[in-house]
Amino acid sequence: MGREMFTGDTGLRFALLGRLRAWRGGRELELGSPQQQAFLAVLLLRQEQAASVADFVEALWGGNPPPRAVGTLRTYASRLRKLLEPERGAGESPRVLVSVADGYALHVPREAVDLARFEDHVASAGRARAAGQLAEARARLRLALEPWQGDPLPGIPGAAMDAHRARLADQRLTALEARLELDLELDGPQLVLAELTGLAAHHPLRERLCALQMQALHRDGRSAEALAVYDNARLLLSEELGLDPGRDLAEARDLLTVPDATGSTGLPDLAAPPLPAQLPGDLADFTGRAALVADLCTLLSSERPGAAAVVAVSGAGGVGKSALAVHVAHRVREFFPHGQLYMDLQGVGGHPADPATVLGSFLRALGVDDAAIPEGLAERSALFRARLTGRRVLILLDNAHGPEQVRPFLSGPPSCAVLVTSRAKPVGPASARLVDLDVMTPGEALELLGKVMGRARVAAEADDAARLVSACGHLPLAVRIVAARLATRPAWPLGALHGRLADERHRLAELRVADLTVEAAFALGHAQLRPDQRRAFRLLALPDGPHVSSAAAAAVLGLPEPEAEALCESLVDLSLLESVAPGRYRYHDLLRLYARGRASAEESPEGRAAALRRLLEFLVSTVRTSYPGALDRAERLGMTATVPGLSFATAEEAGAWLAQEAPCLVAAVRQAAKAPDGALAPAADLLLMTEGLLERGRPGPEFEQAAEEVVAAALRLGDRRSAGRAYLALGHGHYYAARLRELVVVYRQAVAESRAAGDALVMADALVLLARCLYHLRHHDETRALLTEALAVFRAHADRLGEANALGARCRVRQTAGETAPAVADAEEALVLHQGLGNGRRVGFALYELGVVLGAAGRTAESAARLTEALAFFGARCNRLWEGLTLSRLAENRLATGRAEEAAQLARTAVATLEEVRNDRGRAHALAVLGSALVGLGDHDGARAHRRTAHEICARLGMPEADDLLALLGAGPGRQDGAEPALGP
Repeated sequence: MGREMFTGDTGLRFALLGRLRAWRGGRELELGSPQQQAFLAVLLLRQEQAASVADFVEALWGGNPPPRAVGTLRTYASRLRKLLEPERGAGESPRVLVSVADGYALHVPREAVDLARFEDHVASAGRARAAGQLAEARARLRLALEPWQGDPLPGIPGAAMDAHRARLADQRLTALEARLELDLELDGPQLVLAELTGLAAHHPLRERLCALQMQALHRDGRSAEALAVYDNARLLLSEELGLDPGRDLAEARDLLTVPDATGSTGLPDLAAPPLPAQLPGDLADFTGRAALVADLCTLLSSERPGAAAVVAVSGAGGVGKSALAVHVAHRVREFFPHGQLYMDLQGVGGHPADPATVLGSFLRALGVDDAAIPEGLAERSALFRARLTGRRVLILLDNAHGPEQVRPFLSGPPSCAVLVTSRAKPVGPASARLVDLDVMTPGEALELLGKVMGRARVAAEADDAARLVSACGHLPLAVRIVAARLATRPAWPLGALHGRLADERHRLAELRVADLTVEAAFALGHAQLRPDQRRAFRLLALPDGPHVSSAAAAAVLGLPEPEAEALCESLVDLSLLESVAPGRYRYHDLLRLYARGRASAEESPEGRAAALRRLLEFLVSTVRTSYPGALDRAERLGMTATVPGLSFATAEEAGAWLAQEAPCLVAAVRQAAKAPDGALAPAADLLLMTEGLLERGRPGPEFEQAAEEVVAAALRLGDRRSAGRAYLALGHGHYYAARLRELVVVYRQAVAESRAAGDALVMADALVLLARCLYHLRHHDETRALLTEALAVFRAHADRLGEANALGARCRVRQTAGETAPAVADAEEALVLHQGLGNGRRVGFALYELGVVLGAAGRTAESAARLTEALAFFGARCNRLWEGLTLSRLAENRLATGRAEEAAQLARTAVATLEEVRNDRGRAHALAVLGSALVGLGDHDGARAHRRTAHEICARLGMPEADDLLALLGAGPGRQDGAEPALGP
């Protein structure tokens, strides 16, 4: 692999420039199946940028994903985490594969990936070449090309991989051509002719290679052979592609006929009038966008058949569209020897430039007398095209208002090219290369900060610098403003300005220097909006969630969903919203602040509160149908629907919605808790209805924090109903996090508050859950008493669901007390009740409970059957938590019947699943079962290691089973009884 030497803190290194490979230190890693390798390749190709689930699905399967694509992706992620982070559990290795929003990102040093090092060396070579350092440039290119090992990523499947392979191969050829050109300049023709001849034969349509071969032959005194290369290439281009030779071949051909000339284009002399050179000055500190700049330069500098090449760059105000376009234009100006035309079309102002007026200006620059310029737009456009014929001219149209404004400029000859920037999209023809420009990467933003205010200062205060550019949302305009302010205030520590930006209410006011402000840039775009777009722009910024769906937008705006989605799409077209997925939208952080400022100025407090309450009630209504039995639970607890919500065709569809909207649900609850008027009743109900999120392993701490905030607000306002419900929801969070001792306190509060509020069924639910906690803490007498009280309440209210849940809890108490027959009877009655209610979700839990008590009764075959049924229920509903717990119990079952190998396999799967959903208590049980299975297989060291980990978890959680595990550890390796503590729920 050549110079694979920089691996950072992870000790990992990766190869993409050939077969996909990975190493930890000196050991090569086994990367798994081709599909799993494709998952890893997607992350590596994105170079630390996160990939969403939608990105993976598109890359791996295109438009035909398998039925359980999301689950498959989670499996790949889990396996790769184990591979890349083998010591993560001991805290000895940094996190490498991280979950980001609804996707993943790979955090490894840039120098650990050969593709990144290749790109860096190529960029360094370009800088050295521009500075005249030819030998240094060649050395860098040789370093860049050294790691390549044949074709990139062979055998990696996926809908997008062919495009990646083609792109990488093209990058390699481009670098190779640059190196050969330098070889020719530095060493002469004889040392490069053999390699050039072989490459040109292998890539006969690669004009640059043929041109280099011609130059080398000519310089070697073999002009006749060079002419033959040209004739062969011209014929092949015509027959295969229907094209004439491009600029590279034309210039090489001219060298043969005019040996004295250098740099001739072979075009007729059309420069009788002065050549227009209207480009604005390039930014001396232009930063980042390297791959995009290179791609656009290649596109613009290549002559194409038909019409002129068109690049249309769109994006939000301040994102750097004009800077990018001007920079690219300067990079390619040498390819347009007959001039460069430029005009600011003022599309974001109140008076966009008239296309006819602009055409008149351009015609004058091309040497047309005023008297010869026609009046009409169509006539001027026709004359403009005629004047461009036979010329190579670059046209840069900045700040276009929309397609109508730029259309008269776009049908020039193929020798010309057009660059357009606009906030609106799309602004070019269907054949245009459309670029939706995003903000900078964190690294690019830091680099820009350092260029403007000094790299040493940024390096000295690296953490504050990173926080600064993050507060700027990595928006180039904002970063430049911050850098300019600090450059003129050398005594300021960077943290001082970050402190000013930390308050979101005043952040935009701080982002100004002289007459340059971020707010002014946003205001120009806002001024273009219709009244309905302005209302949508400001109201949709009010929710705190990371994104808003079209259905949620409809609730916020109080409109039918098709109208709301059309408004959202129109804001996307104006670069004021981002579309992260079909029907899902988000703001850039600074645009959200600007929109909220407009909402504060233009919407009444009542109007803003009403919009947020409509959203909250929409979420409550939708969650009521988001999993089997949710509607029954909502109705039994008196949760009414005041606005319509979504409905779902399948449990999978509902589960997917719930998973996607989890951050928005939590954000809406927290926002309601902080609101001065409060919307606590629906917020508490929403919390109580989203227990399904916790069963799927998310959102974890954020859910608990939201519940705590609702509790605090409810107690402050004396709303005991909401307090009881929020306490109960908080208990769900603690329960799945296995913090049992904290949970006892929380459930006692839930019982007290709901009892005081007369919220009887919530109180009884809390009694059952409190009983379960005390059971796990081995307080069996109090557990019986609580369940007796709960059963009485449920039966008094004819609440069959609550009664079934209480019986499911009581069966475990009776099982532990040795009351085998009553325990099985309770479990069977609970199952019958749940089946009668048609609640598939609870049927799965009842099957699980029955399987556990049957196993304890020694009825292992019946236990296995019930647990297998339960596993099918949970799998069909994507309930990963309970899949893991059930797998752990099935492993126990196999162990009880002497099938240690099967038990170990099931336990390992359970451990991985429960680790994925972050359920430590269940994982401890699975580890204990795995330990006992390994004892049965004779692997005493492995058994001890897993039992030790289980003991550490239980001790940390304050669980009584820690003592049981300690006793097992003290029993020594010879213990063969296979016993383990009953840690599972």
